[in-house]
Amino acid sequence: MHSDIQKLARETIIHEAESVRNLANLIDDDFESIVKLIYGSNGRVVITGIGKSANIAKKIVATLNSTGTPAIFMHAADAIHGDLGIIQPEDVVICISKSGNTPEIKVLVPLLKYRKNPLIGMVSNTNSYLARNAHHLLKATVEKEACPHNLAPTSSTTAQLVLGDALAVSLLEYRGFSKEDFAKYHPGGSLGKKLYMTVEKLYKQNEVPRVHVDDNIRRVIIEISSKRLGATAVMEGGQLVGIITDGDLRRMLERYDNVEKLRARDIMTRNPETIPQDELAINAFNQMEDHNITQLIVKENGQYMGMIHLHDILKEGII
Repeated sequence: MHSDIQKLARETIIHEAESVRNLANLIDDDFESIVKLIYGSNGRVVITGIGKSANIAKKIVATLNSTGTPAIFMHAADAIHGDLGIIQPEDVVICISKSGNTPEIKVLVPLLKYRKNPLIGMVSNTNSYLARNAHHLLKATVEKEACPHNLAPTSSTTAQLVLGDALAVSLLEYRGFSKEDFAKYHPGGSLGKKLYMTVEKLYKQNEVPRVHVDDNIRRVIIEISSKRLGATAVMEGGQLVGIITDGDLRRMLERYDNVEKLRARDIMTRNPETIPQDELAINAFNQMEDHNITQLIVKENGQYMGMIHLHDILKEGII
């Protein structure tokens, strides 16, 4: 019984993969015209459908919006009961339907054509009512569903989804949409943070560890432990002169039998790595990686401001 389940799952995946593969043969001049039409439009892309096609429409809307093409969803059933007002004069409309012959589509299409908005049909049945009345066609043709009874929308909705991705990616490339543009639409994602988040946003949440060059080792250990950054800055006359890290303390214990008379100046690392607060956090990470360290001193106008730790960057999901 279990082997039958596994066999059916594999067959479903293979069938849908083949359906998607066949879509490549259906990309034609009309597809190119659609990309140029949407690119040249001063309006939005309004995508409509009913049933499972409506679910796919919502996902395509989300993908278009996130890649620089303004889009909005309109449910086909709601459209014929007042939601047609969503459509503005310069909008391009995409209507998604496997059969292209559902009652709601047959009511909706004449209303859309009356408004004179460009109408794009995404259909499997290219001889359908929608296909005959659309200005352009996105051909999402599949021979049959992966469903054993050829009933449940499976291969057809996968084809619609993939064709929507092909449209979004083509528009993305055609308009020269860069990773910087992508970050503007995803400021909370890892890419957005890489391009926008600065050291200042991170280090200010930390305490500011510091000791004087003449402080004893006990004072150094307490400062490092209490500020929880694994290091402390070493100051003299209000100026930064060094850093002491957990690693420096370990090396001290290996080198000296008696540490009671040691002072911060004896074990500190002079000329520590620093970074300005307006530098990108991703550059702070790269600097840490280049020097095999886990903290950076933040300096602004020559003044010690605080410290940024590797964990601050990792916690934000930048890496």
